[in-house]
Amino acid sequence: MSLKAFHLVFITAAILLSFGFGIWLAKNFFSTGGTGNLVSALLSFGAGIGLIVYECYFLKKTKDVGYL
Repeated sequence: MSLKAFHLVFITAAILLSFGFGIWLAKNFFSTGGTGNLVSALLSFGAGIGLIVYECYFLKKTKDVGYL
């Protein structure tokens, strides 16, 4: 596995974990309340969106590099 492929897998996993954590915090906010849960959920969703933007930038930057 090349460094590019590993990077894509790692960033994709980070995106999924960020959104999963955000969903968990949002559910926790709606069931128990707490401003910290809401703020953390929003920050987690923002991080997920930022990682998506970064992955698109990375793919555009390395379009000439192979995956193997």
